[in-house]
Amino acid sequence: MQVLQAHRQQIDRLDDEIVRLLAERYGIVSQVAAIKAEHGIPSVLQDRVTEVIERNAETAAGLGFDPDLVRRLYAVIIEEACALEDRLCSRVPAH
Repeated sequence: MQVLQAHRQQIDRLDDEIVRLLAERYGIVSQVAAIKAEHGIPSVLQDRVTEVIERNAETAAGLGFDPDLVRRLYAVIIEEACALEDRLCSRVPAH
């Protein structure tokens, strides 16, 4: 559908950026996992999880975007980040 092509290209460009940013985020999560393993910090810190979810929900609301959708998205993003941290921490030898 040619009439939608320009919009689809914009969406594709944004999707590419979202994936790039997620990859960058998970790269940082990997660094955090190493620090947590070194210092015996658990992968899930519920206060931080809540803080991140609510901060992003508030940002969404301020942009006129559905904060509940953002809460659900971030719940998945953080769940996967914690799982990644668990996997990485299990590979780090204890000191």
